[in-house]
Amino acid sequence: MTKTPFLLFLLFSLVSLAAGEIKTLTIASDSRPMILFEKFGFTHSGHVTISVQKVSVGLNSNPEPSRLGFFLLSEESLLQVLMEIQQNNQFCVLDSHYVTHLFTFRELSPPPSSSFNHSYPVTAPNEYSLFFANCAPGTSITMDVRTEVYNLDRDGSRDYLSAGRTQLPSLFFLFSLVYLAFLGFWIYNLYTNKRSVHRIHFLMGGLLLMKALNLICAAEDKHYVKVTGTPHGWDVLFYIFQFIRVVLLFTVIILIGTGWSFLKPFLQEKEKKVLMIVIPLQVIANLASVVIGETGPFIKDWVTWNQIFLLVDIICCCAIIFPIVWSIRSLRETSKTDGKAARNLSKLTLFRQFYIVVIGYLYFTRIVVFALKTIAAYKYQWVSNAAEEIASLAFYIVMFYMFRPVEKNEYFVLDEEEEEAAELALRDEEFEL
Repeated sequence: MTKTPFLLFLLFSLVSLAAGEIKTLTIASDSRPMILFEKFGFTHSGHVTISVQKVSVGLNSNPEPSRLGFFLLSEESLLQVLMEIQQNNQFCVLDSHYVTHLFTFRELSPPPSSSFNHSYPVTAPNEYSLFFANCAPGTSITMDVRTEVYNLDRDGSRDYLSAGRTQLPSLFFLFSLVYLAFLGFWIYNLYTNKRSVHRIHFLMGGLLLMKALNLICAAEDKHYVKVTGTPHGWDVLFYIFQFIRVVLLFTVIILIGTGWSFLKPFLQEKEKKVLMIVIPLQVIANLASVVIGETGPFIKDWVTWNQIFLLVDIICCCAIIFPIVWSIRSLRETSKTDGKAARNLSKLTLFRQFYIVVIGYLYFTRIVVFALKTIAAYKYQWVSNAAEEIASLAFYIVMFYMFRPVEKNEYFVLDEEEEEAAELALRDEEFEL
């Protein structure tokens, strides 16, 4: 077995998300030495059920059946197995004492059926990765595989969510209620400040609605996976509302950054181009998200789809910053000629604060949340989801408060001393980015 493919799969077993639902898939003419099916956190009452059917190998190969099989690998054993591979490039992981063997092809029923179906108890609580190993170089494998991984609750019912993710249905539902209450308050605020309402405020309300619906679908999706092992169609609704929400979020941030509807009624050409770039890229990002979420490392292009999603997300995060920077520079240039220093200082301060808030939100949800997912123990995987939702809620609250509909006159009843102080402040370079 070559070293590079094995190390690659070990790497992604460290960072891949635990799913846990019942999966049925077809492996067709696959010669990869390692195939990672999924990662799951087991309690003391965990079980793995594997059903393999229609197994066939390449026509020109006749491998030893004991060189092909399934096994579980815990997080603690990764380094030991890695050292064994580094010491001997031809080492077969099925010979390692650090893996939990399930079965090899020697236990398959004789042809033509060539099938196997068995359930294995997992009594040592830990996070395990389910692998298929092919230690016969040049041998391609074709088979239908059905996997079930679950824990038993105290009442004997099955829980198909990983030990660290079983709290997710309640978590998502709780936050959906918070956003629905937020939406109700926002509608009340728009009603009581009708004269100051702009078109952007209606888009912001739509964003809250999509966020709430997205979380409701996420809660139902995880609930049905937890109870039955399948999402019962809620995953489709989840991805639909996620796509609308993400597109709306980036659109709202860009439009607020340009000052559309509350500072100016139109968009400049360069601002339109940012929208024309971000929206199609979000279509690609959401397509990649669906492929990543609904498949897994067992497909050959899974790594590529992860790279596409990461690249597109980085481009979009960078793109939404430009309109805010343009608005800040435009306001500073305008302040030198229109004689309204105090008014421009207030706008500059607002956009500068919004710039910092957006940067902080992107940094936390992209970097800090990923770090939490990586370092958190498998029993506390839900913490990263909670941190992401708390950060998102805080960002929404701050953004909506900063750009809420208010009476303009209350802010700009200024005397000459305040106007002179504003002119001095505008001479400072703190607004240069």
